[in-house]
Amino acid sequence: MKKIFLLLSFLICANLFSQLLSSNLEKKTLALGEVNRLVIKIDNLRSKSVIAAQKNELLPFHFEEVKDSIGINSSSYERVVEFAVYEEGNFKIPELEFKVGDKILKTIPYEVEVINTAKKEDQINDIMNNKEVNLEAADYWDLYKWYVLAALAFIALIIAVVILLKYGRKSKDPAIVATNQTLKELDSLKKKKYIEEGNYRSFYVELIDISRKFITKQYNIPADVLLTDDLISLMKQNNTISPENEKIVEDVFLRGDLVKFAKTFPDQELMQKDFGGIRDLVKRSSKDIEFENLRKDV
Repeated sequence: MKKIFLLLSFLICANLFSQLLSSNLEKKTLALGEVNRLVIKIDNLRSKSVIAAQKNELLPFHFEEVKDSIGINSSSYERVVEFAVYEEGNFKIPELEFKVGDKILKTIPYEVEVINTAKKEDQINDIMNNKEVNLEAADYWDLYKWYVLAALAFIALIIAVVILLKYGRKSKDPAIVATNQTLKELDSLKKKKYIEEGNYRSFYVELIDISRKFITKQYNIPADVLLTDDLISLMKQNNTISPENEKIVEDVFLRGDLVKFAKTFPDQELMQKDFGGIRDLVKRSSKDIEFENLRKDV
C-alpha cells in the first residue's frame, strides 16, 4: 500500500512540474484556398523560454501561412497558425519541435486532404453581352506597339551579340567567372546578417539556392532541378567533384532540408561553419575542373 501511494505521489508531481504540449487541427479536409487553423498550446511553463520556428515559417512548403499569432506568459504558450493550400492532394504536417528550456516537445503529425470543389458542368455566365468595336490604325498601334518594340529590341540584341562574338575580346574562363560571381553572391548573403539574427531558415534557403546555381554552372550537374538525395547520388557516381567538396554539399544540403521542415534549429556557430564550407568549396572548384579536364584528355 505504501509503495502504491509513493508511485501515485511521484506521478502527480511529475504531471504538476512537467510541461504539457497539445495541438489541434480544425479541419482535416479542405477546399482549394480554404483557410484552416492549427492551434498549439504548452502549459505549465514555469517562466521557461520557448524556442520554435519563426513566424510564418512553422509549416512546410505547400502550406501558405495566412496568419501566425503567438501568445505567451509565465505559465503558458499558445500559437495559432492559419493557413491555406492551393494544390489538390494529400499533404502532411510533420512533427513540429518546440524547445522548452532544455527539453524538446513535439506535436503529433497531421495529414490534410485538399479537394477541388468546382464541378466541370458549372457554367460561367457573362454579366453583359459582348459589343463590337471598330478599331482604327491608332488603336491597333496602342494594342501592339509593345510587341513591335520588343521585336525590334530583340533583333537589335541579336545583332549586338553577333558583333560582340565576331569582334569582341576573348571571353574569360567560364569557371573563373562562375567562381567570382558566386563569391559576390555569398558576400551579399553575409551582409544580410541572417547568422547574427538567428534567421536560420532564410539563411539556408538562400545559401542552398546559391550553391545549386553554382554547381549547375560550374560542374554541369543539374543541381537546380534535382532533389537533395538524387544530387548526392549523382555526384558520387560521376566523380566530377572532389570527395572533400562532396562532403560539404551533402552535409549542408541535408541540414538545409531539415531546417526547411522545422526539424532542426542550428545555432550561429553551425551556420557560420556551413557558410565557410560552401565558400571554400567555391574557391576549390577550379581544381576540380582542372582535374576533370586532364582526365578527359587522358
